[in-house]
Amino acid sequence: MEKRNLRKERVGVVTSNKMEKSIVVSEVKRVKHPMYGKFVLKTKKYVAHDETNDCNIGDTVKIMETRPLSRTKCWRLVEILERAK
Repeated sequence: MEKRNLRKERVGVVTSNKMEKSIVVSEVKRVKHPMYGKFVLKTKKYVAHDETNDCNIGDTVKIMETRPLSRTKCWRLVEILERAK
């Protein structure tokens, strides 16, 4: 049995679900500014595959890296951690 390589995982908030079987997930990081020392919020967006169209805007989700599914989509939905209120 072959062992699979490690896949990157990210946790973020769904910002768009207007596409068919696709969602946009925003990951927010707090990064310390190298010169001034102040913490700055950095946002990175990922387009992920949602096979069942189950996610809504505001949901907290976990996504995992996968092979390229389209020009921009190389992540897939693993689980919904928390539903939007």
